[in-house]
Amino acid sequence: MEWKRKSEAESKQRVFDALKNNVNYRSGSVLGVPGTYLDPKVFSEEISFVREAPYLSTLVHNPNHIGCHTLGDSESYFEGTQVLEREVIRICSENILKADPDTVDGYVAAGGTEANLQAIWIYRNYFLQERKASLSEIAVVCTEDSHYSMQKAGNIFQIQCVLLPVEKEKRVIDRAAAEAKLALLKTSGVKYIIVVSNMMTTMFGSIDKVEEYVELMTAFGFQFKIHVDAAYGGFYAPIVDEKNTINFTHPMVNSFTMDAHKLLQAPYGTGIFLIRKDWMKYAHTDAASYVVGADCTLSGSRSGANAIAIWLIFAAYGRHEWYEKCMTLERRTSWLTKELDTRGIRYFRSPLSNIVAIHANQIPVGLASGYGLVPDDHHQPSWFKIVVMDHVSIEKLEVFLEELDASMVHNERL
Repeated sequence: MEWKRKSEAESKQRVFDALKNNVNYRSGSVLGVPGTYLDPKVFSEEISFVREAPYLSTLVHNPNHIGCHTLGDSESYFEGTQVLEREVIRICSENILKADPDTVDGYVAAGGTEANLQAIWIYRNYFLQERKASLSEIAVVCTEDSHYSMQKAGNIFQIQCVLLPVEKEKRVIDRAAAEAKLALLKTSGVKYIIVVSNMMTTMFGSIDKVEEYVELMTAFGFQFKIHVDAAYGGFYAPIVDEKNTINFTHPMVNSFTMDAHKLLQAPYGTGIFLIRKDWMKYAHTDAASYVVGADCTLSGSRSGANAIAIWLIFAAYGRHEWYEKCMTLERRTSWLTKELDTRGIRYFRSPLSNIVAIHANQIPVGLASGYGLVPDDHHQPSWFKIVVMDHVSIEKLEVFLEELDASMVHNERL
């Protein structure tokens, strides 16, 4: 599938045609579906700006996208908008992450956390079912810079979550410390590892080396599966870095998390889970016998409007204009780091990342707080980060730097 820009008129037509192919609660004779359009006293479809807005119209129509629509059978009541969700999955997997056509399943999840949980749930069940593992023999392994959803998943699915130390300045795996931790894990009886490799961590924008995980897991004799948490970097790193090899062409990578509510600027509730074909079955439940195609997602019922929001953004940009947007952010970030260099400010920036983490002792806490710089630890910050998003213009950065200069002059006088 080719990711091309569409005109506003064409996008509107596609969405409204999709809604026509969904169930119409008002004019249809559907009596048994436990759902309906949004309450018209509060969410009236007759308001003109709602009628003209495809996303808002989809919200009001309230399609339920329960299930995973790349698998085959799904609820026919919402087949119109399901088609657009499948297009979203194909753009993410094939155009951005270079999968072969029709080799990836996926769905629009509630967020990156759910997508990470979905992956860990599937691999845990795979090891339980296919390797007859016990829970104590399975562990999640990721770095200490990883998102806390991995620890949450370990708690929910009752398996260990082991955080590998990283080198503080380079934010890469501390090899010696990691090997020591894995040795202890091996002697404790763990045999099966769910690896979560990061494509731009939340705090630092750092990218893990998949090959290093492969080397470590192989050296210790673990059986393992690799999931990539690209919640932040999935819509950025593969676009700006032509040498990026972390995608579905990598034979050891089996699944991805992407998150549209970050760089894509979609509404919250637009996480994306992607996994190679024939793996969703490990989350399948026969208990959902009243759902066509059953269900294999953590969220179950979910709003089809979230998939439409992503589809509309893809349609508004196309691949080339999205590349231009990402490169604009990259250039702004490079401008910022050059300015920090001239001032002798110590920071970390992963190559081509739009996240800059500044050492906490280089910036007054009040200044960091005033500009909404996020700390790595609210109690004892070691770093404050700037994320160069669409709203973070060079003009805003210039004002921040002027105040930083003033604080440095003040400190010198003291």
